[in-house]
Amino acid sequence: MVWFVGNMEYWLISTVDDKGNEALYGGMMKRQMPHQQGITSYFDVKSIEEYSAKVEQLGGKVISPKRPVPGMGYFAVCTDTENNGFGIWETDNTAK
Repeated sequence: MVWFVGNMEYWLISTVDDKGNEALYGGMMKRQMPHQQGITSYFDVKSIEEYSAKVEQLGGKVISPKRPVPGMGYFAVCTDTENNGFGIWETDNTAK
């Protein structure tokens, strides 16, 4: 399934396990800066606020605070104690 976030094309990906049960979900978009932008893994969380606080309590940093993706949810981008980037995602179909 293809979504457009602003004018950026975003591909939703879903998988099933060997028994046909829903398994992993994800997405992919074209790199905005191909020679500088790496892969960012996102982790589904129940609350961006709660997990942003946990990241900082454990020594990481929130480098891009909670931002909406209208109709889908919210995300934040963080780094761990070794400066590895990752994202956290909170699903919320009412996000604006």
